[in-house]
Amino acid sequence: INAEYMGESPEHAKIPDIDDRLDTFERMLLVRALREDRTMLSAIDYIKATLGNDYAEPQQLDLEAVVSESHGLMPVVFLLSQGSDPTGQIEGLAKKHKKRIGAISMGQGQEPAAHAMVQNGFLSGDWVLCQNCHLGLPFLRELEEVLIKADPTVIHDEFRMWLTSEPNPSFPIGLLQMSIKLTNEPPQGMRAGVLRSYSWMTQDVFDNFRRPEWRPLLFSICFLHSIVQERRKFGPIGWCIPYEYNFGDWNASLQFVQNHLTTIGDDPKKGSPVSYDTIRYMVSEIQYGGRVTDDKDRILLSTITEVLIHPKIVTPDFAYSNGYVIPKFEEIVKHRDLIGATMPEVDPPEVFGLNANADIPYRLRTAQQVLSTILDIQPRSGGGGGGITREEQVVATADDLLRKLPPAWNRDHVKECLVKIGHRQPLNIFAGQEVDRLQVVIILVRRTLQDLKLAIAGTIIMSVELQEALDYLYDSRVPPRWVKVSWPAPNMGLWFADVIKRHEQLNDWVTHDRPPKYWLTGFFNPQGFLTSVRQEVCRAHARDGWSLDEMETKTEVQKQEKQEIDRPPAEGVYIYGLFLEGCSWDKNRQKVKEAFQKEMFKELPILHVTGIEAGHRQPKPKGALNKFRCPVYKYPTRNDINWVFDCELSCEEEPHHWILRGCCLLCSVE
Repeated sequence: INAEYMGESPEHAKIPDIDDRLDTFERMLLVRALREDRTMLSAIDYIKATLGNDYAEPQQLDLEAVVSESHGLMPVVFLLSQGSDPTGQIEGLAKKHKKRIGAISMGQGQEPAAHAMVQNGFLSGDWVLCQNCHLGLPFLRELEEVLIKADPTVIHDEFRMWLTSEPNPSFPIGLLQMSIKLTNEPPQGMRAGVLRSYSWMTQDVFDNFRRPEWRPLLFSICFLHSIVQERRKFGPIGWCIPYEYNFGDWNASLQFVQNHLTTIGDDPKKGSPVSYDTIRYMVSEIQYGGRVTDDKDRILLSTITEVLIHPKIVTPDFAYSNGYVIPKFEEIVKHRDLIGATMPEVDPPEVFGLNANADIPYRLRTAQQVLSTILDIQPRSGGGGGGITREEQVVATADDLLRKLPPAWNRDHVKECLVKIGHRQPLNIFAGQEVDRLQVVIILVRRTLQDLKLAIAGTIIMSVELQEALDYLYDSRVPPRWVKVSWPAPNMGLWFADVIKRHEQLNDWVTHDRPPKYWLTGFFNPQGFLTSVRQEVCRAHARDGWSLDEMETKTEVQKQEKQEIDRPPAEGVYIYGLFLEGCSWDKNRQKVKEAFQKEMFKELPILHVTGIEAGHRQPKPKGALNKFRCPVYKYPTRNDINWVFDCELSCEEEPHHWILRGCCLLCSVE
């Protein structure tokens, strides 16, 4: 069982001795016990076997059927979800029915205008679209009264009312009961996503141009739209920031391609060739790129468009991956049939450019959310019991933490020690700043724990802050006031261990001398540490005319592990404590490599960090490995605040391979 269940598809593995006796439900229980990350895939198999395939396939929204089923006194309520805005589809439907549609975004002061549009629609038959109704709840309550009291005989037969709203507990129940409720969530999976994009097109769109590039470009835009949406489910390794790409981005990209082909001419022999560079630029920098705010995401989006939109897409046998072929038919129906028949139900992470391990955290998180929801809706039963009280447990925890908490530094003694080791040197100045910040944490923790013990004993009043600390300590979490002056951590054990380890590093540095290697994770301001390194290198080359403003960080991975380093480098520093995510490290060949199965993080060996004048790097020797600029972050949450610097890592593949993999270095994996 162990060998079978360590594979990529354990839900379909043969179970020795009992396989023929297991039904789909029992198999699902076994998968849940042994491979929780594959629980939902096994649940889909159970649904198919029990209810049929239709209940496991995503359904395409048919707005035409909604129009025929509704009437003027039956509004259509769209529940909004991330990356799904039905506005474009509703406006397109109104245009198809040759109806005028008045759209208004709800908010403070918009109620009179919305009421006027509704009353006008009652008489004229025009459609009304009220967007973001969760921002106009008073209007909804008034609308409910208007619809209840309205005379059906005076309502125009063609009047329709559309409401979009995020889920809100204060949404009027009566209005919900008289409405058609819809949710237009983004489809799950590439097949559903591409088919949904194709549902937005007609045969007329397919017949717009005779150029051989037209239909492959159509498919590429649809494929790219699904790729950028599906990568969000993988968390930070997919996108640093989960952008809400929607129909508008797809439509704008498609419109630009149409305009471009119109400009160059429909005849390939007489007209100009297709400018793929122009299309890629407009899609990655303008249409989809207009939403991107993170520099690393901008590089990623540009890389995705380069991989998906290029001249090879028109070749007969071209495919993005196994099962992801570009249809070459002239009829849109055949395109849809081929997509539905050839694209797999479960997309491998490789189709998104990611390592196979990227699927594990996503599926594990999804399964835990579903199972947690199932538990939340189970009936509750009461019970009682004795034992230690929560206050007694917190007092015991406080005593244990106070016993292990390092003593606060004597500031005068720290200054004397810094003078001995060189208090004017940039790195030693940085050490003094780090001591000051950790001192604040130690003092706050000690005072909170001592006051909490007094409050529990009834000696002092239990304040709001102390009650909060009691609740968090009981749950083994870090109180928010401590996090505010320190760093985030998933639980108290990891956070307190970091306090001790940070104190040890700084105390040894200040009281003895600089360490031969530095634990980068143990600094509040790692960016300041690297700046201090560059300052010292710049001062060492003052006679060469080096300027700090014209320097950049240079890195090189060493073969030694941290325990093998006992002396500092001649120039710069050695750092450790960095973990690769999305890839692994080949220590023998000193290059990035693919991560092993279920290897989520790989610790990097010692990294030598120094400074070099910008523009003075040595050219790449012939036959040398490529260089991948790998971003370094303090925490798994990737953003500009947590970004530290970019580290150059050697690789055999082109750098874009690792950009698509979402590779980065983390100071902390928790």
